Amino acid sequence: MDDLATIDEALVRSLLRDRFPDLAGLELRLVDGGWDNRMWRLGEDLALRLPRSERAPALLEREHHWIPTFAAGLPLPVPVPVRLGAPTARFPKSWLVTTWVEGTPADLAPITRPRSAEALAGFLTALHKPAPAGAPRNPDRNVPLAAFAADLDGLSGPLREVWDDALAAPEWDGPAVWCHGDLHVANVVTAEGALSGVVDFGELGAGDPANDLAAAWLLLPDPDVFFKHYDADENTVRRARGWALRRALGLRQIGIAGEEGRTGGKATWRPAAEAALDRLRLLLQ
Repeated sequence: MDDLATIDEALVRSLLRDRFPDLAGLELRLVDGGWDNRMWRLGEDLALRLPRSERAPALLEREHHWIPTFAAGLPLPVPVPVRLGAPTARFPKSWLVTTWVEGTPADLAPITRPRSAEALAGFLTALHKPAPAGAPRNPDRNVPLAAFAADLDGLSGPLREVWDDALAAPEWDGPAVWCHGDLHVANVVTAEGALSGVVDFGELGAGDPANDLAAAWLLLPDPDVFFKHYDADENTVRRARGWALRRALGLRQIGIAGEEGRTGGKATWRPAAEAALDRLRLLLQ
């Protein structure tokens, strides 16, 4: 990761003046959070993301290329790329300007409204369309769950049963569909307890919809309501539980790191991870 101190407002202003002078006079406000990128709100309607990690520029370029091809068909606001900044001597990485999505990240303001299950189901139904030839594949998301079979060897009890059941489910044999790839509490926003937008498509790829359906346990108070509005076969639901378990355990680790003050930790992620694990423990009881 790049040092946050080097990606400051002075750098952002200079990049805007050089590349997009029509945007350089807009108000600039640093937004807390972000993993691979540092983000600012630019004026009232735009956001600007500058990469911190080595992989981030390629992810931003992927978003810039693909999101405009399907964003108009989605029923919730998403950050639509509008400008791509090319690498320069001053900042040798691609960077991105997108539309701003209003709301509070769900790790700070969790989803509490029951209607959000229907909203999330509608969003994923619209997103999960067959992806075109050449769509990216994410090696950590758009692969069979069995690729991670050994990752959770230490599990026991109900969570072990959930994991084993997910691994035993047949692999997806349908068309590769668009998947967000990273639907957890820091990548959706809320307004008064209701789901109001989806952000950060850096893990976008084509594959098994089960990866995204994990969000039913990661985000919602009652996952069963979600599946009343999203048409998924039982085997896809079984795989989705496995993806939810793997993701929740990862979020919990990051949350614990945050509580301990370690670099890269996010203390606000742990409560959501624990809640998701509690939901999963109830599945096979």
